[in-house]
Order: sequence, then C-alpha cells, then structure tokens
Amino acid sequence: MYNTQFFIQGQWVDSQTSDTLPVVNPATEEVILQLPCGGKQDVDAAVSAAKSAFQSFACWSKEQRIQLLERVLEEYNRRIDDVAKAITAEMGAPVTLSQKAQAASGSGHLVAAIKALKNLEESHSLKKTEVYYEAAGVCALITPWNWPVNQIMCKVAPALAAGCTMVLKPSEEAPLSAILVAEILEAAEVPAGVFNMVHGTGEGVGAPLSSHPDVDLVSFTGSTRAGTAVMKAAADTIKKVCLELGGKSANILLDDVDFERSVKQGVLTCFSNTGQSCNAPTRMLVPEAEMDRVIAIAEQAAQKVRLGDPQSEETSMGPVVSKRQYERIQMLIQSGIDEGATLVCGGAGKPDGHETGYFVKPTIFAHANNQMTIAREEIFGPVLTIIPYTDEAEAIAIANDTPYGLSGYVSSADQERAIAVARKLRTGMVHLNGAPTDIFAPFGGYKQSGNGREWGAEGLKEFLEVKAIMGHNL
Repeated sequence: MYNTQFFIQGQWVDSQTSDTLPVVNPATEEVILQLPCGGKQDVDAAVSAAKSAFQSFACWSKEQRIQLLERVLEEYNRRIDDVAKAITAEMGAPVTLSQKAQAASGSGHLVAAIKALKNLEESHSLKKTEVYYEAAGVCALITPWNWPVNQIMCKVAPALAAGCTMVLKPSEEAPLSAILVAEILEAAEVPAGVFNMVHGTGEGVGAPLSSHPDVDLVSFTGSTRAGTAVMKAAADTIKKVCLELGGKSANILLDDVDFERSVKQGVLTCFSNTGQSCNAPTRMLVPEAEMDRVIAIAEQAAQKVRLGDPQSEETSMGPVVSKRQYERIQMLIQSGIDEGATLVCGGAGKPDGHETGYFVKPTIFAHANNQMTIAREEIFGPVLTIIPYTDEAEAIAIANDTPYGLSGYVSSADQERAIAVARKLRTGMVHLNGAPTDIFAPFGGYKQSGNGREWGAEGLKEFLEVKAIMGHNL
C-alpha cells in the first residue's frame, strides 16, 4: 500500500543503502512494512536537488506561492481519509482522533500558512533603507512520530510559503503518513527539487542533514536530548536552528474553580493522544485543602477512558507508539511508586485484556512533590501527577520549577486573575480555562523546550531571512 522509495528531485528513487527497519503497528505488534534507511549519499542527493531548485523557486511571486499552497490544500483534503488511516496504523491514534485532530491539523496548517503569506509584507521602508524578507534557503525538516502530519505540515507549509526548498526526514517509527504527504505534494505539482524526502534514523540521516554545509536552516521537533545533538551538529556551519522540544506543563487550578469541570478536563486532556503530546498538562497543581476531592474526581474521569482497538470509533485511547516507549513509561510509573507518590489508579503492567499491543494503563499519581521523577521527566504516556500547593505564589513557583517551558494551563473563575498568573509562567504558551490550541498562534517554548516558533505568521517568519538595502530609497 505504501511506496517505500525516497522522493528526490521530483522522482521516487531507491535508497543507496540496503539498511531497513520494521514499521510496527503498535496495537497489534505486526510489521506493516520494511522501511529503507538512507545514509549520507541519499542525504547528499536530496540536498543537491533542493539547492538546485532554490534559485528558481525563491524567485516565485507571492501570488504564485499562494496558488501552489491552495493546490496542495485541495489535494490534501482529497486524501485526508487516507492520511487518517495511515496515522492510526503507524502510531495507534484512535480513528476518531486521527480524523478530527491528527489528519485535520494538516489542512489547518496549510490554511494558516496561506493566511500568513497573504498578510506578509515582503518589504518595508526605513527612510533611505528598504528592508526585505527573503527565503532562508535549503531547509532540513526533521519530524517526530507523535503528531506526524501536524509536525510535517507546520514545517512544509510555511517553508513553501517563504519560497524555501527542503529535505524532510520523517520519523522512522511513523513514516506512512509522510509517504502520503509526498504523494500529495507531487500531485499538487510542487516543482521538482523543492520538496525531497529521505527516510532513516537520526544517526544515519538526521545527523548528516543537520551538519550538511549546503543546508541553511534546520527545523527539528523531538526530544530535548535529540535537539541538543541537532544543535551541536549544526554549529560548525553556523546555520539557523529552530527547535520544538519537550515539555512538562503545569495545569494550575486556582481555589475558585469549578473543580468537577476543571479536574475532569485536565485528566482527559492529559490522556489525549495517549499522553504523547509535548504540551500535555501532565502536572496538575491543586490547593492542598482540595486534594481529596480532586483525587475522587480524577479517578472517576480516568475510569471513563475507553482503552482499546484504535480502529474502533468507541475507543478514546490507543496504545503508545512502540515497545521502547512502553518500557520507558513502565520504568517511570515504577519510579513514582518507589518514590512514595500515591497511586490513584492505573500503575505498572498492561491493562487486562490488552496483552497484545503497547497499551498502558491510564495512570494517576497524587500527593506528589515537584522533586519526584514523575514530576521532573517528560513521561510521554498517559500518566498524570497531582501536586498540592498552599497558595498562589507557591503554585507559580512549582509551575516554573522545571527545565522545560513549553506550555501551561491556568483555570480560575476570575479571568483577570487567571491572566495575571499566566503572565508569571515561564512558558511559550498558556491555556486559560481549558481554551483549545489556536492553529494561527505561535507554538513554541522557553528554556529547554526549544527556540523559535511554529504555526501561523510567527512560523512563517522562521523561514525568512532579513536583508537591509541602504540607499535604496533616495
């Protein structure tokens, strides 16, 4: 069903290596296909194609790029059901989530890029000087498995809008939807060499892409550990590096909230996508006096999670992506038990009736403190840690006491109070009273959650360079 070749210079071509990796359905543990893994020669060919195409594509007018993106959007929407099915198969997202959120995000980022490009002022005057915004050049796009198409399209769409050419290295664990994206771009008549795709591992493809002297920009989404390696690999050639990394987001429930509503919403948001979201609210901060009530509501909410076959519309939570991820989550759950947190529900081992597949019990810990491993490390699974606080100042201090700074959540019956707390959080984003993510707003974080921004107008700016021509306006 899926083309396992690479896409280079507008053609589907074979890998120049014989290495392969199995792509496994995490719900069944069955191998879907053997994925070819590229190496330096494949990277060199893809970068060369992108470099050759850049000179011409960078000269396309704004109107031409808008028309191209509109063709891509039309073709994407035609294939959106195929994309959703691929995501369910490759990383276990329940079919409803795949359709309504995972695959739908691809359309959303195309719409956002089109709007940002239409609103972009390609130059502005400073008396005698004209300031231009131009395409950054050849871009290496390295994407993860947890929101595969979301992360591909929030890079590909603004790169096309800016007039950049690119080489995509999708996750080797979830490559199926990336293959469909390449087919969509081909059908939309993206010029040869503008978009290229090479499958492979971080070591075999990601590292040579990040260090390649003809790559001008690297846009990477993944773990903080891997992002550090990307930045080091890019350092010798002083290229622009945009990183969207991990998170350990705090969900502060102030003492005036509707606890029934806010706790339930916090639990379900944490468990969405099986907890495999970098901006998930994995630390719930609650008033110490309300801990018992919060525990009861949280446990009841967890019991309503429908764990099962991701192909079923009745399922609300599927497996985690891989055996390696499952084992890491089990280790961290055990650390919570060993370090003395109260296990409210879930725990170690597979759920009853789900011995096949990488299923994890929806797990909640309470009476935790911010020094426990489960409060410090990004677990990337359905594990919620509930931490008490004594007053608002302590809640803010606990929220900020983390090496991460991607997102945050604040709930209060007083909107102005919620905003005041949000302004004190050292994070790139804050959701007030359960507000959803805004696809037109900048996405990114402080501290070890990365640098730069994705999505919307700010995401487009990352793919632009700034040129000042002095004496232009005489």
